[in-house]
Amino acid sequence: MTLPRTVADVLSDHVAFEVESIDRMYLNVWVPGLAHGGGVAGFFVGHRGHKYATTALMDPITKTFVADIHHFIAARDLELVHFGKERKDDVTQKFLAGFGPGEGVLYVGRAQEKAAVWGTQRRRNPASGQSYAWLVRSSALVNHFYFYCVDDDFGPFFIKFCTYFPYTAKLCINGNEWAKRQAAKAGIGFEPLDNGFAACDDPAALQALCDSLGAAQIDALLRKWLGILPHPFTPDDQAAGYRYELSVLQAEFSLTQTLDRPLSGRIFFEQVLHDNLDAGRPDRVSLVFDRKIVRKGPRATPGKFRTRVLTDGVTPSLHVDYKNSKIKQYHKLGRALRTEMTINNPNDFGLSKRLTNLPALRQIGFSANRRLLGVQTISHDPIRGARALTALTTPIIHDNGNRIPGLRFGDPRVHALLQALLIHRLLPRGFTNRELRTLIAPLLGTTPEDITAGKMTYDLRRLREHGLIQRIPRTRRYHVTDTGLQHALFLTRAHDHLLRTGLAQLTDPSPPAPSPLRAAARAYQAAFDDLAGQAHLAA
Repeated sequence: MTLPRTVADVLSDHVAFEVESIDRMYLNVWVPGLAHGGGVAGFFVGHRGHKYATTALMDPITKTFVADIHHFIAARDLELVHFGKERKDDVTQKFLAGFGPGEGVLYVGRAQEKAAVWGTQRRRNPASGQSYAWLVRSSALVNHFYFYCVDDDFGPFFIKFCTYFPYTAKLCINGNEWAKRQAAKAGIGFEPLDNGFAACDDPAALQALCDSLGAAQIDALLRKWLGILPHPFTPDDQAAGYRYELSVLQAEFSLTQTLDRPLSGRIFFEQVLHDNLDAGRPDRVSLVFDRKIVRKGPRATPGKFRTRVLTDGVTPSLHVDYKNSKIKQYHKLGRALRTEMTINNPNDFGLSKRLTNLPALRQIGFSANRRLLGVQTISHDPIRGARALTALTTPIIHDNGNRIPGLRFGDPRVHALLQALLIHRLLPRGFTNRELRTLIAPLLGTTPEDITAGKMTYDLRRLREHGLIQRIPRTRRYHVTDTGLQHALFLTRAHDHLLRTGLAQLTDPSPPAPSPLRAAARAYQAAFDDLAGQAHLAA
């Protein structure tokens, strides 16, 4: 019995280039001393010297900060975009198209979003009856300003500031874009693939560059642009320790594997989907994420253990979830198999969100990608099948320009040739041009006289060039190769017993007996029509 192979085993024969890299990272920019009520009170009372902390003291800081943002926009003649329904990425691409070399701010965007803010609540002392102000944390819909920039090292990125105390911000970067810029500076030739790589002149050097991206480079990016962009804290505030720090909100770790036959990649990925719809089961998820899954009891592992197949246009993707994290796998732009681990909460893996834990998160993400490929199984190698079918049905063009037509599946003349090969395989001395012509004629509903020797020579050449027959040395006789026998047997059976029979069942207006295939087709069409009717669409 032949056991299914892992996807990793099958890919070992078909990957022309691969690279692991940090992909998108979404980081929280915050002041640790202002994350709790005591720290906020210390900022206003202990640091700025007020008698008590209240929202009235926050308002002047907010107004000054917003005014600085508008002055910054006016001084640099930037465009202020009020975000609506249009995707922010689409807006940014329009500005990037007109941005020249170098670095700078593309534009500033504004949107109202929910944020965690501090407010003042009046409370009463039950002993004395006196009221006092108390800081409470809540959420509010407030303005956020997005600064979309281009950095010399990181390329396009954005940082958005909340305009209400404690003025937290979010930083979004792309590790693949950083790697592209570093590769270009190092003189490493590469072919880009959206936010990734399709090929590279020096894969080892490129991988070393991707591995070198860490907390130090990301923190340096933040410090650099905090010195350029307006932000609410004064130099005295920063000297007193009220300084922005970074923590991880979301981190993506990608494995891009460019296939040697990109056109077969879609077929390969569809087979991976077909054979691995159980990848989200608890027993298999525990292997992928290297974590024990507890199903019952007070310490049961949270989350839904499932495999989802989502389709965007005509591109399907496989999603496997674990707590707040997930792995996404898809065929990227018709060129590569992309496996992406997204960690939405480092606490899922027993780590804090501080950026200093990036090396540990990197190890978790890249290991999970590799383990998924090792856990996934595949019943056969569809790339080899697609390659064999393509080699048989497409023309062969020699270096001198000679073109040998392909053997098109379903063509009556080709089908007759394949049927004749099955008979001639039994002849130990092989067959000649005349013998093949005599056998082909009745299969095509004609006479041998209607098939000229030239036509038969044309067909013999097609069969020989595609490896289905071989000429016996020093004779004018041919014999059927093992490959020819296998291809002819499979394709004739598929044509006669599968396609022809199935299409007859579907198209016969008055079948002599009930057909399960016909019943299934009618049921599917009825269900589709019913769904279209419910959606008030024309079927």
